[in-house]
Amino acid sequence: MIQPKVLVVVVLLISAPLAGCVEESQTGSPTTSTSPDTETALSPPDGSDTRTATVTRVIDGDTMEVEFENGEEDTIRLLGVDTPETIASNEDPSEYPGIPDTTEGRDWLLNWGQEAKEYARGQLDGEQIRVVTDPESDERGSFGRLLAYIYRDGSNVNQLLLEKGLARVYDSSFSFRDEFYQVESSAQTDERGVWGFESDSTGTPTATTQPSTDVACSDFDTQSEAQTFFEQNNPEEDPHRLDADSDGQACESLP
Repeated sequence: MIQPKVLVVVVLLISAPLAGCVEESQTGSPTTSTSPDTETALSPPDGSDTRTATVTRVIDGDTMEVEFENGEEDTIRLLGVDTPETIASNEDPSEYPGIPDTTEGRDWLLNWGQEAKEYARGQLDGEQIRVVTDPESDERGSFGRLLAYIYRDGSNVNQLLLEKGLARVYDSSFSFRDEFYQVESSAQTDERGVWGFESDSTGTPTATTQPSTDVACSDFDTQSEAQTFFEQNNPEEDPHRLDADSDGQACESLP
């Protein structure tokens, strides 16, 4: 008569830890999220050069001024990405698949260009960062700006802009070309940021030439913004008359 009681106790003792194991399995670590904030950051490419700097000014979503630890100052153009412009006359909807060349489409890009700028300001302005150049890329772009990745707190900011739909891939030679196109494709599929355009109407196509309204120095916040626009819009002829003394420097009265 004693043996059945012993058997019941043994069964209970074995069942208790097993039940605990099942419960722990159900309440364990959650599955890794696939949201943009948890994408694996790309490590600096082999052979890259890394320097520490502080961001002194954010010009727009993909261009920043920095000061290196030795006091040297430079302008960084984020490598492999291109954010929408913050000047209406510079917008080119043909660079963004799915965005029509209409007033509505251009306004959409202009708004997301400002969003990209504000995001970059929030992430980088006044912050210490790592500036990483790529051995597979040119060191500088056509305007003399340093082409680089920016890392902050272990995250590749170029990559983050793509993940959030705040930039497109700028097709050029760099180590992360394939990875960046995959990130961009994911953002397009999920309709994140600039890729979420939905037209409220058919709209009226806009001319691909410069708008009839002129651009003045008062349209820019800083001299750097004016200079970038000036260099991208026929600086030899200066159709907007931004370089009053013809010394190659636009809107020199701006901060």
